[in-house]
Amino acid sequence: MADNDGSPQLSELVSFLQTLPEPHILCDRDYRIIAANEAYRANWPDRQEVVGRKCYEVSHRYAVPCDQAGEFCPLQRSLRSGQRERVLHLHHTPQGESFENIELSPIRDASGEIVYYIEKLEPLPGARSQAHAQGLIGRSPAFVRMMEMVARVAPSDAAVLLQGESGTGKELVAGAIHRISKRADQPFVAVDCSGLPETLFESELFGHERGAFTGATARKTGLVEAAAGGTLFLDEVGDIPLSIQVKLLRLLETGTYRRVGSPELRKAEIRIVSATHRPLAEMVEAGSFRQDLFYRLNIFPIFLPPLRERGDDVLLLAEALLARVAGGRKLTLSAAAQAWLVGYAYPGNVRELRNLLERACLLCDGDEIQREHLPAGENAAFSRSTVKFTEKPAPDLRTLARSFAGNRKALAAELGLSERTLYRRLKAAGLS
Repeated sequence: MADNDGSPQLSELVSFLQTLPEPHILCDRDYRIIAANEAYRANWPDRQEVVGRKCYEVSHRYAVPCDQAGEFCPLQRSLRSGQRERVLHLHHTPQGESFENIELSPIRDASGEIVYYIEKLEPLPGARSQAHAQGLIGRSPAFVRMMEMVARVAPSDAAVLLQGESGTGKELVAGAIHRISKRADQPFVAVDCSGLPETLFESELFGHERGAFTGATARKTGLVEAAAGGTLFLDEVGDIPLSIQVKLLRLLETGTYRRVGSPELRKAEIRIVSATHRPLAEMVEAGSFRQDLFYRLNIFPIFLPPLRERGDDVLLLAEALLARVAGGRKLTLSAAAQAWLVGYAYPGNVRELRNLLERACLLCDGDEIQREHLPAGENAAFSRSTVKFTEKPAPDLRTLARSFAGNRKALAAELGLSERTLYRRLKAAGLS
């Protein structure tokens, strides 16, 4: 039924909203909330009178629509496309900020003109509480776009390839994909592909039978089997030897594998998430990575933005990380320290930010970290617009290795490298 002017009857739309179990609101084309169902109101116990207010004011505390505040606006998208639209937004709620999936469906009048929108809100399971605790924090457009991709792919079983510079948090993102997937109650098993020598790779991944090779005194369960029903995360997948790549391809294509030394074909019921900071497409061209494996892993690529492209996320991360590395002290950042942190380019990304803060905590005797507790000199203040990521060159590695003898973690922090990358450099220099 419709009103005399051809518009859908509001009473019927409002009645329909009340039958829906998920939070829903009805908006007009001017962002005004016309109705909210009980499920939506239950999320706003301290301010239930949302009717008549703008959706962006209620959800974001913005004074202007989302698209004018640097976010994607599903209403504007739907006006352009004429179709249902879905985005991920960071909303203010009585429980704090929370990532929520927004699904907007247009309602048309008898002439076909869009007159209303029904908006469904669905919180991303565990997206704030668990991800925040792990350091997966941000509100910049680049970060939110990445999280939107995570939210879209997580419910499926599609293979995901996380691409980004070292230190951008690829394992955290892989963990988030697992936590909001249907496999969340099953194991999440991470494999460091760069830390496995070729001679042990197959055995670690697929397991082996007793007597399969010298030293195999007992049957061993592989990491694929350990991840049964859950998610197998292959970190630094670009480091997998070619001889193993073909066996990984068989796992992806058939869902089967064999333990080393066994003729028995075993079934693997797992979801594969992989990650790399290496240019796999270029490696395919060079012949160091199988093209067919690349296509299998790259079904749903997600790019992790470097920290220098995330704006004020630096300060959000710094606040959270500081609480974790301060050893129980309640430290704050001075205005000068904040300005330096925002202006730094972070070739080592979030991992480097944590290292800088950990060092600053050790140097700070008071309650506030000052500029003097952060690195000095022009070599630390690269221009965001001109810097290109390369792993930080190691100045006189042999001398530093002697100075930090027995403390690989401290040496890695001094060089701004991960311990994994440091290990590779020490091995290449004959210092391992």
